[in-house]
Amino acid sequence: MTVQGRGESTDPDGDALDRAVAAFRAGEPVLVHDADDREGETDLLYPASAVTPAAVARLRNDGGGLVFVALPDAVAERFDLPFLHEVLDHPANDHTDLGYDAHPSFSLTVNHRDGFTGVTDDDRALTIRRLGEVSDEAGYGVEAFAEEFRTPGHVHLLRAAPDLLTERRGHTELGLALAREAAVSPAVAGCEMLDDGTGGALSTADARAYAREHDVPFVEGATLVDALR
Repeated sequence: MTVQGRGESTDPDGDALDRAVAAFRAGEPVLVHDADDREGETDLLYPASAVTPAAVARLRNDGGGLVFVALPDAVAERFDLPFLHEVLDHPANDHTDLGYDAHPSFSLTVNHRDGFTGVTDDDRALTIRRLGEVSDEAGYGVEAFAEEFRTPGHVHLLRAAPDLLTERRGHTELGLALAREAAVSPAVAGCEMLDDGTGGALSTADARAYAREHDVPFVEGATLVDALR
């Protein structure tokens, strides 16, 4: 397959994008590196509707960062999900010193009501998978959301900027642009890749090595921005 009118390409970035779109279309993971001058992190991303308990185990074992679900602005509006920093009344709610982004995408944390504690692989997979499924249901609003999910919980919801990559270029928007291109449900699960040795973000070189070892597509955020914004 090729992306939106591009012919067959031998360009490495183009091939990486084609592989990433094909993987998302098949419900498989992709590694996305945002940018060295932003967070400088690589996230392991899945279409949320395809997430299984094994995928959650992979996110927490191979990723190690925060397990989240990113939702487009329109879906967040339908579910009445706020940007948390806009509704939180606390003196620590100040992001002016955040060098890479002054507009955090954090929203509520949720559990599915059919789970137990919400934190097990089975429980989080249920929460994430259902978020992916209902994100594509135009008639599913805040009342249905409240009947099925409770807050606070163990899955962090992230709300994307309304215009995605033309407005913000975080993993929230990068993942959702990839989902849109792949024509899958508009919800993306993910987790930052951390280095077990240093405790810091996994280096880009090591993330690429992981991608080769596990046959997971690796794509640069700049490639997604250039092709999908």
